[in-house]
Amino acid sequence: MPQVEPDQCRSARVVARSGRVGGVPRLFDAVLLDRDGTLIEDVPYNGDPERVRPMPGARAALHALRAAGLRLAVVTNQSGLAKGLFTRAQLRAVNARVEQLLGPFDAWLVCPHDDADRCGCRKPAPNLVHSAARRLGTTPQRCVLIGDIGRDVTAALAAGAQAVLVPTPLTRPAETSAAPWVAADLPTAVAEILRRQTAIAPAPHRPTAASAAPPPLAATGSASPLLPVASASPPVTAGPARPARSSGGTGTVLVVRSDSAGDVVVTGPGIRAVAAHARRVVLLCGPRGRAAADLLPGVDTVVVHQLPWIDPVPAPVTGPDIAALTATLAAVNADEAIIFTSYHQSPLPLALLLRTVGVPRISAISDDYPGSLLDIRHRVPVGIPEPERALSLAAAAGYPLPSDDEPALRLRPASPPPARAGAPGYVVLHPGSAAQSRGLPPDLAVELVRTLVKAGHRVVVTGGPDEVALTARVAGGLAVDLGGGTELAELAATVAGAAAVIVGNTGPAHLAAAYGVPVVSLFAPTVPFGQWGPWRVPTVRLGDPDAPCRGTRAATCPVPGHPCLSRIRPEEVLTALTLLGVAPSRPPRSAEATALARSGR
Repeated sequence: MPQVEPDQCRSARVVARSGRVGGVPRLFDAVLLDRDGTLIEDVPYNGDPERVRPMPGARAALHALRAAGLRLAVVTNQSGLAKGLFTRAQLRAVNARVEQLLGPFDAWLVCPHDDADRCGCRKPAPNLVHSAARRLGTTPQRCVLIGDIGRDVTAALAAGAQAVLVPTPLTRPAETSAAPWVAADLPTAVAEILRRQTAIAPAPHRPTAASAAPPPLAATGSASPLLPVASASPPVTAGPARPARSSGGTGTVLVVRSDSAGDVVVTGPGIRAVAAHARRVVLLCGPRGRAAADLLPGVDTVVVHQLPWIDPVPAPVTGPDIAALTATLAAVNADEAIIFTSYHQSPLPLALLLRTVGVPRISAISDDYPGSLLDIRHRVPVGIPEPERALSLAAAAGYPLPSDDEPALRLRPASPPPARAGAPGYVVLHPGSAAQSRGLPPDLAVELVRTLVKAGHRVVVTGGPDEVALTARVAGGLAVDLGGGTELAELAATVAGAAAVIVGNTGPAHLAAAYGVPVVSLFAPTVPFGQWGPWRVPTVRLGDPDAPCRGTRAATCPVPGHPCLSRIRPEEVLTALTLLGVAPSRPPRSAEATALARSGR
């Protein structure tokens, strides 16, 4: 039977920095640009202003960014200074010529070192990105970096910024495959930045009431008026009465994300946008997402019902189950419904049921022709991050983010970590996943614990009740084993107390993003990294982006040996932690001390 339960998440709204400039919600305040190969043609170690040649379309693209109110900075490695191949005066002359041809920049951030100097500012280190954000009066999370090689992308992600790779003949194919966002050229990259910025801006919204006729079907024709359907179902249990968020706001809005816990978490920004304006928000989720629903700000009531057309291992569709779901939907008595889905899921079966119970306004993302099932049929390009998909759908339905919020994953404040985890500052290793293809190979996880502990990191291994044997093997007496000992709220608390989380493409990665905890993402390429990777949090991606499983969406690894992740070396993870600024919390262990710890002596 479906469960309908009150929830007090809305009272735990997370206050964030303003996400608006001039009353308009924004993803980005600033665009950071690599110089050579991105803004101008790459002339190795150029100290001659006369050899500066802008990339095609660069001036017009930069003008569009400035016109949109975005600040611009150049972040560039110039090891020619360290090598003595040009002087600082020559570098200034070249940069002045760039501005003469392309217009002024708000800041120039230059690393003058070579790799041998082991500085903290040379990309792929993230310090240039951090420094540029400070100079521009913003944060890395509100910046996007455009570059032409993997170092640019790594630096941006490690700082928490977004990254666009614009490949040139010098860009290695693996760098292109690993990038979360690829554009054919600079003008295309800029156009997509501006499109994504606009996509979360509000659209006009007419409040609806149960007695009102449905509005015209957006983008697909006109909807036929539907008569409300009476229901003898018992009323939905609701939380305490709450005042309207804004004058003329919609009464009850049903928001839907029937999927796993991680999917519910990444839909949170869109749900918060709706909650800022609706008097009451009811969330329909599946059993796998119920615990995550408890952590979301902005939800008044949670309705639990499994949708067989969404679940990866679907139950049969039966008449009694559909009748029970229909009765539950009628009992919600929603003035409006917004169906959030992933890019491969259809909202139309549920939209049909909502129509039969008289919901007068329904919005969803749909590539399939919806007929009269949707009033707002929204379109989103492939590869957009899941939280942005949700935000753009909410905006299309007329619900912008509130003035005290910003585009980011947010959860209710976490409790203190479990006492067994120790003092905050440990590294969480989460080896498992509900989909085997997205978890860590067990042998790799075992080696990671050994390497991390030897380097001086305190490690906490986490996992669900069905992963107890796995976490015990991975912890191996060297790390704290919390396998099977934490429900989702306790897991969230454990993640919130971590210095970093090492994880595959699974729920704890999104928990970490929601609490601002850096992520080492061991990401199997079965789904796009740009769509499912940790969002707006410092991240380093590891793994083979061109493995044969790429794009298969396989739940079980289709290639023997799990090669996309099994070939990761533990030393790469240590390097990733260093890029993220996570240092060991104690002196490195000797091999003898590690062996004694494993033996329990």
